[in-house]
Amino acid sequence: MNPLEDIGKTLIFIGLILLLLGGGMLLLQKIPFLGRLPGDIYIKKGNFTFYFPLVTCILLSLFLTIILSLFFRR
Repeated sequence: MNPLEDIGKTLIFIGLILLLLGGGMLLLQKIPFLGRLPGDIYIKKGNFTFYFPLVTCILLSLFLTIILSLFFRR
């Protein structure tokens, strides 16, 4: 098999993944409560702002685990 053919297929695969991630990021902005859930850490003091979406990360991780386990089930 030609090495350039393998590189081409890899680049196409990476491009499709980036396309899906970009589309997902655009769609996630439309969900109003995502990123502002109870349990997300938000500290604002003067000019300093710290934000860590703890509960949002846990929910996204749980959702992605369920979705990926359905696709990659053996």
